[in-house]
Amino acid sequence: MKKIITYILNNELLAYLLFGIATTLVSILSRLVIYQLTHQELLATALANIIGILFAFIANDTIVFKQTKKNRLIRLMKFTLARLSTFLLDLCLTFLFVTRFPHIIGQFVNENLDKINAIETVIAQFLIIILNYIFSKVFIFKK
Repeated sequence: MKKIITYILNNELLAYLLFGIATTLVSILSRLVIYQLTHQELLATALANIIGILFAFIANDTIVFKQTKKNRLIRLMKFTLARLSTFLLDLCLTFLFVTRFPHIIGQFVNENLDKINAIETVIAQFLIIILNYIFSKVFIFKK
């Protein structure tokens, strides 16, 4: 088991995928818990994104792309900018499919807003993973 973990952590793409999945789970769980506590879908989306951004930067900077401390602040700013763009995408998707037009997904789940929110969350996170990898690899964590 230790060999498998070492292999994954030493392979940039596999490590990125592993921590991408971890970030997605952190974001989804945060969002769903916050939504259940507040029933405010946009607030839940915003706070979950902040939590996800911080978790992802630490994992990507230190483990995945094995960056030095030099220029960490610059990388954090670039990373935050890239994640803010996908955050805006997340907010737009939430607004469109949960707040404004819930019936698009709702027609399949008896208009249950909790299920609509959960389905939209998973779809949005899938798109966000792809975009975040492109931003990280091309613009932020250069060798």
